[in-house]
Amino acid sequence: MDSYQRAIDYLYSFINFEHKALDRYQVSKIDVDRPRRLLSLLGDPHQRYPSIHIAGTKGKGSAAAMCATALRAAGLRVGLYTSPHLREFRERIRVLSAEDADGRISEEAFVTQMDRIREHIDEVPGITWFEIVTAIAFLYFAEVEVDVVVAEVGLGGRLDATNVLLPEVSVITSLSLDHTQLLGDTLAQIAYEKGGIIKPGIPVITAMQKPEALEMLEQIAAERNAPLTVVGRDWRYRVSREGESGHVQQRLIVENDHNTGLIPQGSGFTVALSGAHQLENAAVALATLETVHGCFPTLDLHALRAGLSAVRWDGRMQILQQGAERPTVLVDCAHNDDSAARLVNAVTADFDYRRLILIFGAPEDKNVAGMLARLLPIADRVIMTTSNHPRSATPEQLVAMAAELGREVSATHSVVEALERALDEAKPGDLIVAAGSIIVIGDLLNHWDTLQSDTTTNHG
Repeated sequence: MDSYQRAIDYLYSFINFEHKALDRYQVSKIDVDRPRRLLSLLGDPHQRYPSIHIAGTKGKGSAAAMCATALRAAGLRVGLYTSPHLREFRERIRVLSAEDADGRISEEAFVTQMDRIREHIDEVPGITWFEIVTAIAFLYFAEVEVDVVVAEVGLGGRLDATNVLLPEVSVITSLSLDHTQLLGDTLAQIAYEKGGIIKPGIPVITAMQKPEALEMLEQIAAERNAPLTVVGRDWRYRVSREGESGHVQQRLIVENDHNTGLIPQGSGFTVALSGAHQLENAAVALATLETVHGCFPTLDLHALRAGLSAVRWDGRMQILQQGAERPTVLVDCAHNDDSAARLVNAVTADFDYRRLILIFGAPEDKNVAGMLARLLPIADRVIMTTSNHPRSATPEQLVAMAAELGREVSATHSVVEALERALDEAKPGDLIVAAGSIIVIGDLLNHWDTLQSDTTTNHG
C-alpha cells in the first residue's frame, strides 16, 4: 500500500464490532483461535516479550497508562496497546521510551505492518477489524524490540483477541454492569468473562470487587492455580486528598510491606490523574508492578513515583479550561452507570461552581437512562448531542429519555454545536461538563483548539 489512508481504508473494510454492535458474545462470533492463527502465520510475535494483560469495566486504560509510564521511567521501551482511541487511530499502538513519551505508531510503520498482515488475511477466514489491529500491534512491538508490553483488553476478556498473551501478570480493574447484552446482566457473569484472561499459574491482581464478582474471580483463580491478590484487602493502602476547586492533590500511601524490596511500607505516591477513583487504579498499578518487578531490574521506587506523578490519560476528568475570568470546562469519558456515579462524586467533591452545564451524548446500546439518572440531578442546564458514529444515540432519543426522568433539555446535532452553545451561555464561575462516551469526548477534543481560539476572538 502506498499511503496511510489506503491502509486505514483497507482495515475499515473488515467487520468492526466497535461500529456495528455484536448481537451475541459467543465463540461463533468472536473466536480467539482466529487471531492465534494469524499470529502463528506471522511467527508468533506476541511470544517475544513479557507482557501485562489488563481487563476490567472501568479503569483498565488508566491502570495501563500508569504501568506503562512507570516502566518507561525505569528506562524501558514499553509497548502500550489500548482501545478504543480517543482522537486518532494511532493512539492505540504506542512505544513509550526515554526519548518519546507519546510514542504512537508512525503512519509509515502502520502501512508496513498492514502490508505484512495483508499477505495472510485470506488464510484466516472471518478475521475481524480488532483482530487485525491486535496482530498489527503485537507484530510491531516485536519488530521494534520492546522490553515489555502493557495490553488492555478490547471487550470482555475470555474471547478477546488480546487473550493470546501469556503474561507475567493478569490484571482486573473495577467491574460493573456494561455491555450487558453481550457479557451478561449480573456481576458474576461479567466477572466470568473478564476472568477469562486468568491463566494457569500466572499471578492475578484485582481491584476490590463487589462480593458476587470477587467470588467468581476467586473461583476461577483457584481452578487455575493462579495466585490472587485483592488490592484493598491483601495489598493495603490509604489515601489523602488536599486542595481547592479543580486543584486537588491526590496521594496514596502503601500500608503493608510484601518484602519484595520494591515498595517499603509507608511509601507515598502522588497520583497525577484526577478523581478519587484514580487512587484505586493507581493502587492496582502499583501492586501489578510490584508483582513483575523481578523481571525488570531497573524498576525501582523512584520510577514508580515518577510514573504515577507524570502519567497523562486524556479524556478522564480532564480540565480543558479554568480561570477566574472564564467558565471551567471538564471532560470525562464516563460511559456507564457506575462511571457516571464516579464522575458525579468527583465533580461534587472537587469543584466549586455557580451553575453546571452538562453536555451529554452516548451510544444507544449503553445504559443511557442509568447514566442520565446519575448526571441530570447535578446539572442546571443540559445540552444533548451526538457524534459522527454509527452507534450514537440521536439527540431526539436522549431528549425523550430525559423527559421520562422529568427533565426538559435541549438538543444539538453536533458536538461542536453543543460546545459552542455551552460556552456562549456559561459565565465565569460556571462549570461545563461533557460526558457520556469516549466517542463524544474524542470529537470534542478534536475541535477544542479551534473552538477556543474562535471564542477568544469573538469575545476578546
